[in-house]
Amino acid sequence: MGFCIGIDLGTSGCRVITIDEQADVVSTKSRSLPASVSPAQGEQQQDPQDWWQTVSELLQETVAEIGNKPVDAIAVDGTSSTLLLTDQQGTPITPALMYNDSRSRDSLEILNSVAPVGSPVLSASSSLAKLLHLSRKQTTESYYALHQADWIVGRLTGNYRISDENNALKLGYDPITRQWPEWINRLDFNTNSLPQVHPCGRAIGKLSREAAQASGLSSGTIVVTGTTDSNAACLASGANEIGDAVTSLGSTLVLKILSDKPVYDSRYGIYSHRLGDRWLVGGASNSGGSVLRHYFKPNQLPGLTAAMKIDQPTGLDYYPLVSAGERFPINDPDLAPRLSPRPESDSIFFQAILEGIAKIEQQGYQRLQELGAPSPKRVFSIGGGAVNEPWRRMREQYLEATVIRAAQQEAAYGAALFALNRVKADR
Repeated sequence: MGFCIGIDLGTSGCRVITIDEQADVVSTKSRSLPASVSPAQGEQQQDPQDWWQTVSELLQETVAEIGNKPVDAIAVDGTSSTLLLTDQQGTPITPALMYNDSRSRDSLEILNSVAPVGSPVLSASSSLAKLLHLSRKQTTESYYALHQADWIVGRLTGNYRISDENNALKLGYDPITRQWPEWINRLDFNTNSLPQVHPCGRAIGKLSREAAQASGLSSGTIVVTGTTDSNAACLASGANEIGDAVTSLGSTLVLKILSDKPVYDSRYGIYSHRLGDRWLVGGASNSGGSVLRHYFKPNQLPGLTAAMKIDQPTGLDYYPLVSAGERFPINDPDLAPRLSPRPESDSIFFQAILEGIAKIEQQGYQRLQELGAPSPKRVFSIGGGAVNEPWRRMREQYLEATVIRAAQQEAAYGAALFALNRVKADR
């Protein structure tokens, strides 16, 4: 058996990871992407051609490193809701509107009149909002709507009509019925521009001759549908069983858990991504590492971490937020930060904030469980906060579950696992 490759396209960079049959990393290549351009406030766009140039160069470097070892399969993940329009040959006819581009506010009134309450499309940054905005500016009806990962898959295969069930979620695709919903036909755009949606991890073709020449890979390499970058990072962590959860300890606190059924609740911003017969259910709190950065400098954190005494709780009932407003696990746009009284000791204040975030994590998984998700059996930690060992032990006490620092959290590794699992399933 040969190697498998995962490609991760983010906002600021691209990473390519190659793994062997045992899922061990044999090569890692990365490169920055040109910065997004902001023509006006709330607008963020990139040139898709920059993505392909970077991907093809990183693949060439990968091939040079791994030598003559064949690559059996390749999968791609990209940022959720990053969208562009192309012509029927896959040539971009618009810039790519990035995941955080909100110029499509003009689409929200229309979407609110058509889409179900709580639908993931009801956001100015959703893929469907962007599609409506971009389509109004087109003089031709012959165009395709593609996400970041979709377009790279098109460059690899020559087929620009394909998306996966995770990327297509915020374009309006219904992963429960596995089809485009009826209500989408009531919108004023050419529905023939919508991609053909396949399950994640599905083999959908082989490298085109042009892509093989540009990358140095064999034209026999299979291309497998991927997912979004956040989902790929979750899968990279090692979560693979019902009840496995992933907590991202970054600027915000993001919780996801593998479930045997989907869970949706618009009150808390909870929705589910389909992964075969399983679902990745998630919610995000406004609490997280941004609170720590607000009160402490980075060079203070190691000393404060060393001073933690998790067997001596502070007794301070904090709800750490930088500013007012929370959606999950509490839905209250006016919820005020609770960070007082502040003790004189910075180390006690630091520990109390981490206790507060741990309580929010506990409440978050309880909320998901109340709504139908399983209770967490294992919690894999990713993000910058995952390196804090005392905090990990503290969180185990709150969650009453095994908390594991993920050995892998690179989205490209998760994409490579999609490719590897497809090859193994086909053997």
